[in-house]
Amino acid sequence: MSGFGVLLGKELSEQIRTYRLPVVAVVFLLFGILSPVLARYIKELLDALGTQATGGIQVIVPEPTVADAIGQLLKNLSQFGILIAILLAMGTVAAEKERGTAALVLTKPASRLAFLLAKLVAIGVTLAVAVAAGTGIAAIYTLLLFEGATLPAAGYVEMAALLWLTTFAYAALTFLGSTLTRSAMAGAGIGFVALVVTGVIGGLPVIGRYMPTSLVGPAANLGAGLPAGVDLPGPVLATMGWVVVPFVVAWLSFRGQEL
Repeated sequence: MSGFGVLLGKELSEQIRTYRLPVVAVVFLLFGILSPVLARYIKELLDALGTQATGGIQVIVPEPTVADAIGQLLKNLSQFGILIAILLAMGTVAAEKERGTAALVLTKPASRLAFLLAKLVAIGVTLAVAVAAGTGIAAIYTLLLFEGATLPAAGYVEMAALLWLTTFAYAALTFLGSTLTRSAMAGAGIGFVALVVTGVIGGLPVIGRYMPTSLVGPAANLGAGLPAGVDLPGPVLATMGWVVVPFVVAWLSFRGQEL
C-alpha cells in the first residue's frame, strides 16, 4: 500500500483543518451532557408542569436510574451518530473525483488501495474521538447527577466500542456509495437507503441480529452493568463485515474507474 502513511496523515490533518473532527466531537459532547441530564430531570419536569403539558392526561414516570441515563445516551448517540457518520462519508471520494483532486493525488507514488483506506481510517478515527468524548462526559454527568451511582469500567468501554462500530458501519456503507458515484448527495442517498433497509431487516427474527443497529441494545446493557443479553461474537463479526465488505467492493470498483 504505497503512500498509506502520508495519505493518512493528510486525511487526519484535513479532518482537523476543515473542523469536521472538532464539530463532530462537540456534537457528541453535547448529547453526552444532555442525555443524563434529561434522564435525571424528566420526571421532575413533568411533575412540575402537571397535566397541562400532557393534554390533561396524567403520566406516571418512574424514578430515574443509571440505566435510564445509559439508555438515553445510547438512543441519542446511535441515532444522531449514524446520521453524522453518513454526512462525514458522503463526499469523501465523490467530491475528490468531481474536483479532479483524486487523479492529482494518484499521479504521485500512492496506490488506489492506500488512497481509499486512508480516507476510511480517518473517518473511523474521527468517530472514535467523538464517541470517546460523548461517552466520557456522559459518564461524568451520570456519576454527578445520580446519587450513589457507579458505572462498570469494562462494560462501559465495551458499550462505547459497540457504539463506535455501529456508526462506523454506516460510514463504510456511505463510503461505498461515495466511491461508486461522482456526487456527494448520491453517496448520502446510498447511506440513507442502507440505514432504512438495515433498520427494517433489524426488526426481523434471526437475521435482524446481524444488522449494525442490533448492537445498540447489548451496548446499553453492558454500559449499565448488565449482561449483554445476546451472544455478542456473531453480531459483532457481522457488523465488522458491514465495514470490510463495502470497503472491498469500493476498492474493486475504484481501481478500474477513470479519474
